[in-house]
Amino acid sequence: MTERHTAATTPYDETNETTTPSYGVPQQPAPEEATTAEPRSPRAAKPGRDRYLDLLRSIALVRVVVYHLFGWAWLTVLFPSMGVMFALAGSLMARSLKRPALGVIRGRIRRLLPPLWAFSVVALVLMFFAGWQPAKDPDHGGTWGLVELLNYLIPIGTPPYPWSIGSKSGLLENTWASQAAGPLWYLRAYLWFVIASPLLLWAFRRFPWPTLLAPLALTAVVGTGVVDIPGETGNAVTDFAVYGGCWVLGFAHHEGLLKRIPRYLAVSCAVPLMAFGIWWASGHKGPDGWDLNDIPLAQAMWSFGFVVILLQYSPSWQELPGRLAKWDRLVTLSNNRAVTIYLWHNLLIMATVPLIDRLYELPFMTDGMVSALDTTYNLWMFILVWPLIGLTILALGWIEDVAAKRSPRLWPDGHGAKRGGGRRRG
Repeated sequence: MTERHTAATTPYDETNETTTPSYGVPQQPAPEEATTAEPRSPRAAKPGRDRYLDLLRSIALVRVVVYHLFGWAWLTVLFPSMGVMFALAGSLMARSLKRPALGVIRGRIRRLLPPLWAFSVVALVLMFFAGWQPAKDPDHGGTWGLVELLNYLIPIGTPPYPWSIGSKSGLLENTWASQAAGPLWYLRAYLWFVIASPLLLWAFRRFPWPTLLAPLALTAVVGTGVVDIPGETGNAVTDFAVYGGCWVLGFAHHEGLLKRIPRYLAVSCAVPLMAFGIWWASGHKGPDGWDLNDIPLAQAMWSFGFVVILLQYSPSWQELPGRLAKWDRLVTLSNNRAVTIYLWHNLLIMATVPLIDRLYELPFMTDGMVSALDTTYNLWMFILVWPLIGLTILALGWIEDVAAKRSPRLWPDGHGAKRGGGRRRG
């Protein structure tokens, strides 16, 4: 199962810059900020990553993996990962746009493409080896099918892949290609948001509320069938509308607009939007029931309200507090390798199947043990996928560093290094 609606994908050690909103929204100082010219402590004066936002990104990535493994529709309600990821990416994009827009866009694209190329090489070789011929594919046939392959290099659109390849009795199930390549829709959406961000941020600073709410209105038009745009163009427009509100909420968080709104008022407005989303979903369930990925308007409303509450209560941690501190290194690692985790996790989930199946061939497996393995199969997949993700980080994660013009690192969990690192170029 593929969650259609992954990466953001901004690595952990991007310089934490501060910006004064150009449209005049005052930012409330954080409780630990000094109110005099001399800071209270070196820690208060030193800018760093917001560990609360880093924690949210890590939770979102774990939730995506769990959803794709177990397929539980209720997870899309419990934690709308994609809305959260787009909001965090939007906040980082707004921060970066204090620099010239063209350079920022070029830098974002440069950091995205090399990891995609590594994944594309492996995925396409496996597909071609299994007998897929894009020029003869009925869904992607002829010259246009070959042209669409360029999306594996630059994800302007959704790259093609066979819906069924091989046989059900093969090493991987016959839907492995669509499962592996399906999540690449996120890269297309992310790329278009990045390209549109200078214009969106310009509009937000001049007309904040219309810009913030316009994606919800657009979703009500293109996500409900009022206007039907066919094909991949329709999917792209719908994705842009559904998650556009979350992306602009990232702007609002960075620019201080959310902090200007009293918390009770923000929550009082968010909850009715979320309630409307659930009400709409109850009457427009898709093939997987309450899976909000199949219900665009419900996804947009629920994700928007959910993100408003998360960002309104944002504590802006410099360090993970209390018991959360023990997860610091894993949070750092997942933020540094968000692209790698997102790109490879679905293929790695499927790779657990032939590995676990080897257990059935062990000579000491009794009927009771076989039955127990059948019952706990998905649990073993969940346990096994994380070491596979770790191995992939070791083998391919360094590509993210090269793409960002950093020295390659095998396991960047922050251990033995000062948080914040050196400033990246571009």
